[in-house]
Amino acid sequence: MGQIVVSGLIFGCVYGLAALGLVLIFRTTGLVNFAHGEMAMVSSFVAFSLLTNFELPYYGAFLAAIAFSAFFGIAVFWVLIRHVSLASHLNQLVMTLGVFLAIHGAAGLIWGHTPTSFPKAVEGKSFSIAGVFITPNEIFVLVITFLLSMILFVLFRYTRVGLAMRASSQDLVAARLMGINVNAVFLATWAAGSVLGGIAGLLTAPFTFLGVSMMFNVLIMAFAAAVLAGFMSLPGAVIGGLMIGVFGNLVSYYWAPEMALVCTFALIVAVLYIRPQGIFGDAPTMKKV
Repeated sequence: MGQIVVSGLIFGCVYGLAALGLVLIFRTTGLVNFAHGEMAMVSSFVAFSLLTNFELPYYGAFLAAIAFSAFFGIAVFWVLIRHVSLASHLNQLVMTLGVFLAIHGAAGLIWGHTPTSFPKAVEGKSFSIAGVFITPNEIFVLVITFLLSMILFVLFRYTRVGLAMRASSQDLVAARLMGINVNAVFLATWAAGSVLGGIAGLLTAPFTFLGVSMMFNVLIMAFAAAVLAGFMSLPGAVIGGLMIGVFGNLVSYYWAPEMALVCTFALIVAVLYIRPQGIFGDAPTMKKV
């Protein structure tokens, strides 16, 4: 039982990081990015290409892929999303779905559809703690999740950028009247959200596989975590990810692996029906970018 819970927490860290990116973008811009997972997948392929074709050391490729994630997020927002912002919020939503399909198709043409293995950040044999086996790479995932959560908390609470993000999330008109460059805030938000998604992809690949469909299940679980957070609470996104990770593992072990996504979707429906604002969040407000 303990091994199942710990394994669920490891995967929950990945779901929480991906959910953090979703919540951050939604909280600031009011937009749900359905292309979040595919953007992360591309960043993972970029890291793999740097490792294999250019023989960069692992952490060099890791950092380069993170930088790519930031620029990729900025480019998607600036080139595609921003130009439909004056039409309607629904158009922006449809645009992210279009970006999802375009990225998925382009990635298949460039890298193919055959899954491949991806190296771990930290190699080493598993060891036992209180009867539960854990690997150095899993500890790396836990540490990265904790550090990023703390950095994002400090950034959002105690910096001028975080204050601008919070002001923009509450009232765009008031933020503009206060002299805040809302477009710059949106770009920073998309960059940060894409980086979180990219890191989630880089952490996912060693546990599963590197392929164009690698983030499909992760994105669904991340959406479930974001729903628990009401798409508004950043700490709630991480806690929700951990809860979803453990929940999915328990369903897989005691019932069937193929039922994990089904039960997760049922959980999303139940939460939306009982508490539409999520367990950790207030009622969200939709706004145009």
